[in-house]
Amino acid sequence: MTDFTGVNPADRGSKDADATEYERDSAYRVDPWTLSRTGLDLHTLAASESLYSLANGHIGLRGSLEEGEPRAVPGTYVNGFFEERPLPHAESGYGFPESGETAVNVTDGKIIRLFVGDSPFDMRYGAIEHHERALDLRAGTLDRHTEWTSPSGTPVRVTSRRLVSFAQRSLAAICYDVEPLDGDAYVALQSDLLANESGSTPSSDPRDAAHLDRPLRAEFAAARDSRAVLVHRTRRSKLRVAAGMTHLLEVPDEVETTIEAAGDLARYTVTAKVPRGSRLRLIKLVAYGWSHRRSAPALRDQVEAALSVARLTGWDGLVEQQRNFLDEFWSRADVEIDGDPALQQAVRVSMFHILQSAARAEGQAISAKGLSGVGYDGHTFWDAEVFALPMLTYTMPAAARDHLVWRHATLGEARARAKELGLRGAAFPWRTISGKENSGYWPAGTAAFHVNSAVAAATARYLAVTDDEDFEIGAGVELLTETARLWASIGHFNDTEFHIDGVTGPDEYTAIVDDNLYTNVMAAQNLTDAADACERRPEVAATLGVNADEIALWRRAAAGVSMPYNDDLGVHEQSLGFTRHAEWDFAATKKKFYPLLLHYPYFQLYRRQVIKQADLTLAMHLRGDLFTPEQKERNFAYYEARTVRDSSLSAATQAVLAAETGHLELAYDYWAEVAFVDLGDLHGNVDDGLHIAAMGGSWMVAVAGFGGMRDHGGRVTFAPRLPRALQRIAFQLTYGGNVLRVSIRRDADTGAEEATYEVEAGPGLRTWHHGEPVDVDPDQPVTLPIPAAPDVEPVQQPARRAPKRRHSNGR
Repeated sequence: MTDFTGVNPADRGSKDADATEYERDSAYRVDPWTLSRTGLDLHTLAASESLYSLANGHIGLRGSLEEGEPRAVPGTYVNGFFEERPLPHAESGYGFPESGETAVNVTDGKIIRLFVGDSPFDMRYGAIEHHERALDLRAGTLDRHTEWTSPSGTPVRVTSRRLVSFAQRSLAAICYDVEPLDGDAYVALQSDLLANESGSTPSSDPRDAAHLDRPLRAEFAAARDSRAVLVHRTRRSKLRVAAGMTHLLEVPDEVETTIEAAGDLARYTVTAKVPRGSRLRLIKLVAYGWSHRRSAPALRDQVEAALSVARLTGWDGLVEQQRNFLDEFWSRADVEIDGDPALQQAVRVSMFHILQSAARAEGQAISAKGLSGVGYDGHTFWDAEVFALPMLTYTMPAAARDHLVWRHATLGEARARAKELGLRGAAFPWRTISGKENSGYWPAGTAAFHVNSAVAAATARYLAVTDDEDFEIGAGVELLTETARLWASIGHFNDTEFHIDGVTGPDEYTAIVDDNLYTNVMAAQNLTDAADACERRPEVAATLGVNADEIALWRRAAAGVSMPYNDDLGVHEQSLGFTRHAEWDFAATKKKFYPLLLHYPYFQLYRRQVIKQADLTLAMHLRGDLFTPEQKERNFAYYEARTVRDSSLSAATQAVLAAETGHLELAYDYWAEVAFVDLGDLHGNVDDGLHIAAMGGSWMVAVAGFGGMRDHGGRVTFAPRLPRALQRIAFQLTYGGNVLRVSIRRDADTGAEEATYEVEAGPGLRTWHHGEPVDVDPDQPVTLPIPAAPDVEPVQQPARRAPKRRHSNGR
């Protein structure tokens, strides 16, 4: 029997007394390759739907139950598909966007309703004898096993396996089995395509999506045999989406089937007698396509063709294709951790969801929530390039390329936006789906021009890793050039020093400042990379109108960029005058008042030394070549005491710099925080979708934090170290045609640490280990000792904002 939450008390299990708070609060079992839980907890249903999302970069299905209810947020998304909505302003002004974009919950193809006798299969009624779901990170499936007794006393077993295909981009599939457990059973299945489901409700939380009321208008419906197609069009953005389904049926006895389609609903109904000891199996294949140009008949034909290919492949073939794709991915991307099983699981879950957000995006973007929900309206921000793309660039560069190709495709909008703002070059939007600016809030939106340098840095990194000449000629040089032109026009010289005034950096609690250090040093890198690219590809530069004088200007600005510094404190300033602001009264700020943005006016935040997320600390990660080790130590300590981490983006960067400056246990604490952002719902909004950038940060801490990997100046270097709790970390990187494996381990007897560098594929490469050059040839691993970490003074965080300690036993 179940308790009031729907959880079988026997299935709750017990938590290890030595487990950390993250694991004690989690209902998920610790396992290296699956994310599983037993019981049905209605209070955490929305969070589990996000964590159990399946996607391939093109299609995304939230992890709601096939039966449609109980559910929290129905969600089926097609990347790039949105509806326009008015974007009102209390006071309009020149350059304020007049419309916004919100991702649409498109036609739901997950639904398979079950009736046992005269009882609908709804786990809120009857008795749950057992219920378990598991996300399999190697198979790429969501598996479910339920034993349920209907209110009329008929027991059945329901099992399902769901996938969104990496091999067949337009396809999702479900295998749904029903088995009677005590005598024969009469059952009915209703397999639906359903559009315009009721979903989100209006919210005052700025992180939530705008409410859309029935955004889809029916244009076409057809059904025959076991196949149906619906085509809809959005009312304002005029985008079309087609959804199609077909079925494969295995029945032991009598069966009747019907099919119908009209308006917002298509339904395939199966009614059968299922004898005890046998099963009814329904395999449902669902395909999606969308376009802003193609007609309804063309989209119908597209999804019907995808369904025909899927039928030919068959269920077993789809499962095999999925496993083969993931075997290849994990063979070149896995992060291995010895000493902390829960952290191992969390990092792999994070990497899996990053992969799902991008693997088959092919011309579309990586949004802040991936395809797991419509938090932030499904928009893409700068964090895609800064936090998600590094993992993809070094493990699956084709997916990183796709995102950058999307950015290049939106250059027309970015140029128009720059022109509207009186600037040259391109001004990429702060938040967008199509490429148009969707942020109507000037201080933390348009003024955050550092999105340009994020695009440029990701472009330069991709080129350094891959030497992709076609991309450089077709898109890379132009992206670097147009982003550099913005900095040249927005900044100004004071003698030889180059200043960028009136901008907002990564810290959104400090806005409209002069010489934000992060913005300045990233702009300098952008200017240098653009100059280098134009000199490498003069023929492309000529077509863009770049001449020697413009290149010289870029190099002069990059060399003279201002880096504000407070001589009295001995630290760099986050922005000019930041260290002279009043301090925030952290001691008087109660824990319940975080995040501050939901409890205090921005006017108060902007005037004080309180930092939402790592800003200058991020500059020391991405432009660490500009700071001495002593400067990094002092800066890290100063800004650590003022950073409240009201953003999920912060902990990863703080972990990386904590590891570099010798605070290894603090780095370990932060690694756990970023890895459990969604598993522990640490920001209270995983219901709206996953934090994709934070998930990229989980990989980043392993590789850039404890691996000490840096990629300054087009070369990759390492300075690895381990926290006390871990015995080994290993990871792979793709670079210059090589697959490099790095293993960091501690001797169990002596405590000495060493790192092994091994080229698993490719011609070999030169890297650096704690500053010393290392040549690594194929099949000739190089093992080197790791110098002891320096002794450092502890750093302090704001009151009640220190990360939770990760127990030294790693549990």
